[in-house]
Amino acid sequence: MVALMTAASTGGASSLPGAAPGARHWVNTWATMPQLTEPGNMPPAPFTQEKAVLVDSTLRQTVRVTVGGDRLRLRFSNAFGGAPLPLTSVSVARPAGGRAGAAGIEPGSARPVTFQGARSTVVPVGAQAVSDPLPFRVAAGGNLTVTTYLAEGQASLDITSHPGSRTTSHLLAGRHVDAVDLPGATPTDHWYFLSGVETWAPARTDAIAVVGDSLTDGRGSTTNGNDRWPDQFFDRLRSRPGGAVDTAVLNQAAGGNRVLNDGLGPNLLARLDRDVLAQSGVAWLVILEGVNDIGTAPATPAAQQDVAARLIAAYEQIVVRAHAQGIKVYGATLLPFGGNEMYDDPAGLREESRRTVNAWIRDSDRFDAVIDFDAAVRAPDAPRRLLPAADVGDHLHLNPYGYRLLAEAVPVRLFR
Repeated sequence: MVALMTAASTGGASSLPGAAPGARHWVNTWATMPQLTEPGNMPPAPFTQEKAVLVDSTLRQTVRVTVGGDRLRLRFSNAFGGAPLPLTSVSVARPAGGRAGAAGIEPGSARPVTFQGARSTVVPVGAQAVSDPLPFRVAAGGNLTVTTYLAEGQASLDITSHPGSRTTSHLLAGRHVDAVDLPGATPTDHWYFLSGVETWAPARTDAIAVVGDSLTDGRGSTTNGNDRWPDQFFDRLRSRPGGAVDTAVLNQAAGGNRVLNDGLGPNLLARLDRDVLAQSGVAWLVILEGVNDIGTAPATPAAQQDVAARLIAAYEQIVVRAHAQGIKVYGATLLPFGGNEMYDDPAGLREESRRTVNAWIRDSDRFDAVIDFDAAVRAPDAPRRLLPAADVGDHLHLNPYGYRLLAEAVPVRLFR
C-alpha cells in the first residue's frame, strides 16, 4: 500500500533548542504562496479599474489557522506589486458561525490591527509588512477573518495574490472593516495581499512547510471545505494523543508551479528562501512537486532525460539549502497522470521520467524520509493511472477522497 523509507532520525529539530520552560517564539500558523495575479484572477468589476485596484474598497478574507494561540500577528505581501501598497485599516475577527468564506463576523469580535502603533501602513514594492502583536485568541484548526480597507487602493494592475484560495473572499465599496455584515458584497474565490498569520507559541511548537503545485494547492477540493491534503493531514495531527497543539502545517503550493522554471509563480528553487526558509518556526519541509516540469517538457527522449536529471539535481539543492537551516526534508513521490490529455504522451516518455524521478526519490537516501504518495493513489491494475475513486476526472488531480488518501499516507511520527 504505502511505502515509507527513512534515512535519518525522524525527530524534528526544535526552533529553540534547549529553551527554558515557558519560553515562547513566533510560529506561522497559516501561510500562502504569494503570486503575481493573472488578468483572469484580478478583483472582479468594479474593483479593478484602468490603472488601480480596490480603490475605496473593503476586502474581507477568511483563513484556517493550524496551531492556536492567544496572540497573533499578520503578514501582508507586496512581492509582485507594481506600486506601493497602502493599507488604510485592518481588523481581525471571528467569522460568523466560525465558517470559512463567511461574509459576516461574530458581533463584538473585531479587533484593530496596528503597524508600529499606527492603524495604517504602506508596503513598499517587493516587500512585506508585519503587524504589531495583537492579543486575540484563535483555536487550533479554527477560521480567522481579516478585513482590510484600502482608501487609495493600489495604483497598479500588477498585484500580489494567491488565486487558488479555495476560499471565498468578499469585496464591498467603502470602509467596513468592523461591520458585522457586508450586504451586497461581491464574492471572489481568491486571496489578496495577506500572506501569513503567526502565533506566539510555546518553544516546542514547530511548523511543517509543504511545497508543491495544484495537487497540494487543492484543485479538485471543496471551496470553503478545507479538504486539501495538507488540511486533512493537519486534522490527523489533531487526532493524535494531546491533539495538534505543537505542529503547524503551512501550504506553500500553487497550481501550475514548477521546480525548474517559472510558470504560475516563481520556480521552486527561486522561491524556496521566501516561502520556506524565511517562514517562522519551520522544522520540516515536504516536497511534492515535479509533475508540471515533466508534463511541460517536450515528449522526446532527450528532453525527458534532461528534465528528469535536472529535477534530481534540484531536489539535491533543496535538501542542502534546507539542511543548512536545520530543516528536515521529506520527499514525496510524484503521482501518476496516465490518461491526462495534456501530460500523457503515446510513447510513455513522460511516464518513464516520472518513474526515473520516483526511483531516485525512493532509493537515493538524500531525503530524511520518503512519503510514497504514488503508491497511495495509483490504480493497482494500471499503475500509470490514478485510482478511479480518487480521480477528480482529468486523470491528474484528485477529489477530496483522493486527498484524504494522501493525508493518510503521511506518518504522523515523522513530525515529533
